[in-house]
Amino acid sequence: MAYIAPIHRPTSVRHALKSHLLSGDEESLVLAKTNRIEIYRLYNGNLSLVHSTAINGSISVVQKLRPINSPTDILFVGTERFEFFTLRWDPETSRLETLETFKDLGEHHMRDSQSHDKCIVDPSGRYMAVHLWEGVLSIFRLGTRKNVALTLDLMDQVRLSELFIKSSTFIHTETGHPKVAFLYQSRGDAHDSKLVTYRLTQDDRGSQPSRFDPQKDRDIDCDIPDAGAGILIPVRKVEEEVKRHNFRNVETAKAHLGGLIVVGETRLAYIDEVTKIQVESALAEASIFVAWAEYDEKHYFLADDYGNLNFLTILTQDEGVVVTGMEVNKIGETSRASSLVYLGNNLLFVASHYGDSQLFKVNFNSNPIIQEIQSMRNIGPILDFAVMDMGNRENDSQLGNEYSSGQARLVTGSGVFKDGSLRSVRSGVGLEDIGILADLNYTRALFSLKSYSAPKVDTLVVSFLTETRVFTFGSGGDVEEVESFHGMALDQQMLLVGNLPNEQIIQVTAAAAMLLDLESGVTIATWTPPSGKSITNASANDSWLFLSVEGTSLVSFSLQGGLNVVADKDIGGKDQVACIHVPPQLPGVAVVGFWTSGTVSILDLATLQPVHGESLRRTQSDASIPRDLALVQVLPSDVSGPTLFIAMEDGNVVTFNISKTYEFSARKSVVLGTREARFHLLPQEDGLYNIFATTEHPSLIYSSEGRIIYSAVTAEDATCVCPFDTDAFPEAIVVATDNQIKISQIDTERRAHVRALPMRETIRRIAYSPSEKVFGLGCIKRNLVDGEEIVQSSFKLVDEIIFDWVGKAIPLGTPSYTELVEAVIRAELPDSYGNPAERFIVGTSFTPDPDVAAPSDVRGRIVVIGIDGERNPYVILKHELKGACRCLAVMDGKIIAALTKTVVAVKYEETSSTTGRLTKLASYRPSTYPVDIALHGDIIAVADLTKSVSLVQFIPGVDGAESKLVEVARHYQSAWGTAVCHVQDESWLESDAEGNLIVLRRNPQGVTSEDKRRLEVTSEIGLGEMVNKIRAISVETSPGAMVIPKAFLGTVEGGIYMFGLIAPHAQDLLLRFQTNLSNAIKTAGEVQFKHYRAFRNAEREGDGPFRFLDGELLERFLDQDEETQELVCEGLGPSVEDMRNIVEELRRIH
Repeated sequence: MAYIAPIHRPTSVRHALKSHLLSGDEESLVLAKTNRIEIYRLYNGNLSLVHSTAINGSISVVQKLRPINSPTDILFVGTERFEFFTLRWDPETSRLETLETFKDLGEHHMRDSQSHDKCIVDPSGRYMAVHLWEGVLSIFRLGTRKNVALTLDLMDQVRLSELFIKSSTFIHTETGHPKVAFLYQSRGDAHDSKLVTYRLTQDDRGSQPSRFDPQKDRDIDCDIPDAGAGILIPVRKVEEEVKRHNFRNVETAKAHLGGLIVVGETRLAYIDEVTKIQVESALAEASIFVAWAEYDEKHYFLADDYGNLNFLTILTQDEGVVVTGMEVNKIGETSRASSLVYLGNNLLFVASHYGDSQLFKVNFNSNPIIQEIQSMRNIGPILDFAVMDMGNRENDSQLGNEYSSGQARLVTGSGVFKDGSLRSVRSGVGLEDIGILADLNYTRALFSLKSYSAPKVDTLVVSFLTETRVFTFGSGGDVEEVESFHGMALDQQMLLVGNLPNEQIIQVTAAAAMLLDLESGVTIATWTPPSGKSITNASANDSWLFLSVEGTSLVSFSLQGGLNVVADKDIGGKDQVACIHVPPQLPGVAVVGFWTSGTVSILDLATLQPVHGESLRRTQSDASIPRDLALVQVLPSDVSGPTLFIAMEDGNVVTFNISKTYEFSARKSVVLGTREARFHLLPQEDGLYNIFATTEHPSLIYSSEGRIIYSAVTAEDATCVCPFDTDAFPEAIVVATDNQIKISQIDTERRAHVRALPMRETIRRIAYSPSEKVFGLGCIKRNLVDGEEIVQSSFKLVDEIIFDWVGKAIPLGTPSYTELVEAVIRAELPDSYGNPAERFIVGTSFTPDPDVAAPSDVRGRIVVIGIDGERNPYVILKHELKGACRCLAVMDGKIIAALTKTVVAVKYEETSSTTGRLTKLASYRPSTYPVDIALHGDIIAVADLTKSVSLVQFIPGVDGAESKLVEVARHYQSAWGTAVCHVQDESWLESDAEGNLIVLRRNPQGVTSEDKRRLEVTSEIGLGEMVNKIRAISVETSPGAMVIPKAFLGTVEGGIYMFGLIAPHAQDLLLRFQTNLSNAIKTAGEVQFKHYRAFRNAEREGDGPFRFLDGELLERFLDQDEETQELVCEGLGPSVEDMRNIVEELRRIH
């Protein structure tokens, strides 16, 4: 059974619109990102997220409608599986509520439209036309009476004679009757453009839809000279001082504002809606326009396929109403737009699928120009990616563990053409280094102090094994190390240093506890342990000091008026103290963890008598020991009381809710690593605390949405941390590693941290070389030169550390043909001396230019590339092929290449440092066209373009016999494969072009030969996104782990997912849990979860995910109220608290 969960949610924006959704007084921006709707509002010139909600479906249509007499809009949303619904913003709950739901019942009997799903709304906001099927238009209307104003009625589904519609829009009319225009081509193979307009309704009441009869109902019917025309822009009418009439001499009529602009590739055409007069203007440069937005009735923004933003102006005369022509001027460069939205106040939003979405300020001076003021990161489409590490870079091992907690670093080839970039993606709480204080080894503890009368922290105390050093900071950030500091003992390790009220310092070493006066540096009081004993643990707040001596006795001190012993207690031989803690916010109590018994007790500091205690061991064989403690207010006080965190020796962190009477409840356990964590408290402005836990995978513990979050921190080597809110470094922290001390800024919550290297070309393929510390990139660059599109491929290197170019690029192709990069892999192959050497292997395809070169049998190449001492790539081998080389892999020194119609195994030999040869060993012919291959041992999985997956075994030749590639198993159902990967034993993961994931299993122990040859489906789910690449990972897990991570997936929409397999002991529980949860949770649109996640392609449709768990759904359990959680857990077996712990553990895996 399988599991899928998002590491990085999709960021591609395909739909955007401006709407009065939140209120009638302000306009908001609505974005659709795959299966999420996000609402933004403008605040101080920037877009801020107001609300985000998940939809059970991949969004294909978003439009706004305005009910009668309503100040606000409603949203119409459609999904790729033909679920449609309307949403309204509820200001009381601050959520989107579902008004109506629709299901298109005709989907099984109609043919999909040739273009994308199209939904248009008339200028009044009450009529809507939806074009989903070829030759069919669905017409809707909002209710006209108050009691049905929010009801959307389907008026009719009418037949259209215009089958191949390229663009459609409603026209602004003088009569108020809705009129629709279609730009279409006459046949699917015809290169032409035609324009027609129809009235949407037949009667004046607007209740009867038009029949759209091409002989009777067409108003405008004309040919468009530019066959590449693809956009219609409706032009609003303006008030004229002298009203024009429809009945006049057409020959002398002029084109007035109020009609259509047809945007072509070489020219623009304006058509008056009343007189049908056309005005044409040629473009200075040919282009392919993809999106538009209205600035006013005479000016429009136009975006083209090359990322250029243009400003279209309608030229007028006679009081600005008579159209004489049009001109287009370039005003800037943006990401390639999927949609443009003008937000007013000269602000333009560019929504992009190919690159980052951007917000621009348009400056209208003599020549309009744009200035970027905000960017929304988008790592889609992900064409390829490399897994850098799984939270462990020891010896460049790619082996991770289940406690990686999002530490995996992925480097993606993202974007297309000029928006192409290399992106380093890591999920977690980010640390941004401000500066390095010093290169100091083996720091044991860090403390921040205020000097005398200082309003903020200005001193850092660094404790080492045998000494302590002090650094003071000026208001400008200047640093000075001082030899002495207010009488502190600096010749030994410091256990505790802290400021107290009344300008005093408490200092604790192994030998003594001292109270110092800050102004004079005089020691006010000193306490030393009995002779021959030493202090082993110390903790304090403003009122109390608490010490452990030799782990066998406890001493409490009052700090009010001195250093006064209040109580002491001898533990004796019964137990031993492992750790102690004085809460900063709770008066008069301390927490003690005991070594032998494995218990934790809350003590009264005045008497050192236990108030409450709790055993941490669940079984007799459990030998867990508490090693660190923190009792602080992490959650807001109106949500929960203080929480006790206990770091166990085995890497677990156990938590309890602590009541006002100090009783323990709601035990939870979370795994942070394989060894004990150290807690470092980070106070926040709202009186809450965050906890920085240092272990082999550091984590930040904080609160979000009423629950405690454990999130990875992007500083794997941190050993000590302390807050450091100074004048020069506000809200900073100091982080010590094994060899450095750094000042850093820390995020307050978990984010996906993306570092970008703009490439301005498509990163088609990426491979990582651990030994050379470089990425090998297969790049494709597109330029427009004098109206001609020039495509050039190349191979380049990027350094892993500096994340920038290194060495020289190797261009691919010649003037007689275009060579496209299809595959890049890294491998260790024998050099000419037989020693293993690092090599990159590149597979390409040719696109010959018939005007330059004669037809040739050569259709691709395999290129082997080495790296010299100066880190420049150089070509060792160029081997020409009769087919394009689609993908590559290496099996025991043999190169496996998937060509256009065959899969071949070849032997590679280097004859010198710059020459080599390939020898064909065996071949296999797939069903149609191989799109991806994956290896496991001597088995090759071949993902076919249309025929799913086949498994091929390489059989080496023996005794002079030839080697063979023999098909041993096949998936007999059709699937348009996109990627394949081995996940475990005989199981393989396949993705297809319809956005499905399929787990296939071979059964070599089958009863019949047919059973052995058949790949059976063990799990399947509809992901809703097309997967471009799957990369296998190796992860160590504990014996009780429920999910074993096996692969990462990168999608076209910019999503990164973790795929795992469910352990047998957890399958039944988690499957029933998912079923209960999907029935209890309602999402916007009320689309059923099982319908959303069901497998679906052209041949069949499932009735839900089959043996597949959706991690995103399971994690929503934590967001539900207590009543819903109890309902979900009813009949499962484990308690609500147990299920919370399970979901938290699943969440931490990714």
